[in-house]
Amino acid sequence: MHVRLYAHVSWVTYARLPRIDGRIAAFLERFLCAECQRHGAEPLALGIVRDHVHMVIKLPPRFDVPRLVQGLKGASARVANRDGIAERAPLRWETGYDMRSVGLRQLPAAIAYVRSQAKRHPTLAVAPASPVR
Repeated sequence: MHVRLYAHVSWVTYARLPRIDGRIAAFLERFLCAECQRHGAEPLALGIVRDHVHMVIKLPPRFDVPRLVQGLKGASARVANRDGIAERAPLRWETGYDMRSVGLRQLPAAIAYVRSQAKRHPTLAVAPASPVR
């Protein structure tokens, strides 16, 4: 039996401060995709603006949600701050996240929504979303 699990996950910067600039966004794009793969997940879409991140992820049949999100949020901030990627102010994430399952029929709409974050939030745009897949 083939299992297909898709999720839309999003989280915000601490106090929704606009901490994500172009340099941090480029780092997050590389890091978050690699972190998903490390957990056996496949990133399908990524949308980054100055104060929040959205991802659509294909999840493996068995996965640990808190551990995956800890890797996406906690490790990204730790590495960005340690490596000096966040030059002006440390990258911090707000506590919590939103994760919603996505059905196969809703998958194209969820991917389009995530990729449209720069258009949806033009004052917070850092760079146009690049397709992950």
